[in-house]
Amino acid sequence: MKTPICNFVNEYNKSGKLRLHMPGHKGKDFLGIEGYDITEIDGADVLYNANGIIRESEENAAKLFGTAKTVYSAEGSSLSIRAMLYLATLYAKENGRKPIIAAGRNAHRVFMTAAALLDFEIVWIFPEKSGNIISCDISPDYLDAFLSEITEKPVAVYITSPDYLGNIADIKGISEVCKKHGVLLLVDNAHGAYLRFLPENMHPISLGADICCDSSHKTLPVLTGGAYLHISDGAPDIMSAYAENAMSLFASTSPSYIIMQSLDMANKYIADGYLEKLEKTANAVNKLKNQLSEYGFELIGNEPMKLTLSPKNIGYTGEEIAGVLSENGIECEFSDPDFTVMMFTPEIGNDEIELVGNILLSIEKKEAITENPPVLSMPEKALSVRKAVFSASEEIDISECEGRILSSAAISCPPAIPITVCGEIIDKSAIKCFKYYGIKKCRVVKKLP
Repeated sequence: MKTPICNFVNEYNKSGKLRLHMPGHKGKDFLGIEGYDITEIDGADVLYNANGIIRESEENAAKLFGTAKTVYSAEGSSLSIRAMLYLATLYAKENGRKPIIAAGRNAHRVFMTAAALLDFEIVWIFPEKSGNIISCDISPDYLDAFLSEITEKPVAVYITSPDYLGNIADIKGISEVCKKHGVLLLVDNAHGAYLRFLPENMHPISLGADICCDSSHKTLPVLTGGAYLHISDGAPDIMSAYAENAMSLFASTSPSYIIMQSLDMANKYIADGYLEKLEKTANAVNKLKNQLSEYGFELIGNEPMKLTLSPKNIGYTGEEIAGVLSENGIECEFSDPDFTVMMFTPEIGNDEIELVGNILLSIEKKEAITENPPVLSMPEKALSVRKAVFSASEEIDISECEGRILSSAAISCPPAIPITVCGEIIDKSAIKCFKYYGIKKCRVVKKLP
């Protein structure tokens, strides 16, 4: 597969032209990559108004992912999420509907910032079973009942799949429910770009989602910041027609050409034997999972390339397991009191996968830890997200927050999932959750004199 962006930049770099244009390094080495860092010079095309090499590269990606349209992001899935929520609200207004979006409660914090900017109404879908804040199990039957009982139909359902722990939702079944109720399906697929290329295609677009984002940098060999906005063949025409406009509304006018080259090269990588390499690695990770399960580790999730341990049953917190791995030269993606998360790709070899297994299987079992994460009560909404975010605020100690209205999400990244949402009243259960996850302060709406 051709790599038009890479080809153009390579030729320009070789030309030795005097660069009387941005960036200020003028192609001279400081880090060693400056020669490939250009701007929208003649022939380089313009992201979000593409009709040349960028458009050709995006069309290559669309063919690989089986989409009606794929648009590049050089600013991660955060940009793509804002864009797809904008498109949903635009669709609502064009069809005389209120911009209401029903969302799984484990939405990333960028969903909240988008709500503040776009001022859409959120109806939260809480999980069928209480558990941790990172996951939100939503089955098709559960969603069907939810949409049947809701007073006013949302314009879209927004879910996160895979979630940070590696749980993949039944997108096909959820899509059928959304179509039955006449609502769009938006999927935060930031962790699942590779799902399209497994022996069993598990990508949201292939399974019926109208629109989704992929963070290519999370699971494909793409530089940090590389992502996609995918639109399906079955999505309303307005989605494809306004996609670039939606992205440009929130994006920088100076996108990184180095990241775009990385996205461009990923097309060639995927087309040239990636499926076979991915299958082999997935099989090796599955073998590791089976070994760990037989040893006694509790495993979470069904995502093929993510390994999530819940090690309290053998006497360890997730942070302690991550510490053991770190001492042996292995750095995990994420850990908290309950979970240790590791992400694999074909760039991790079989020897390295075996090393992970050897270390984990050498950990001596201890008496089980019985402490569970605190359960969050149904929160009370006092203000819209927008009003809360744009209110005067103050930072106070968590122990003083009961009864106050959250103004800014008090969360770290990863996993960047709010405990209490901006505009909600902080209660005793929320304070317990904040303390459990090590959050000591938060920003609340300031009390006016």
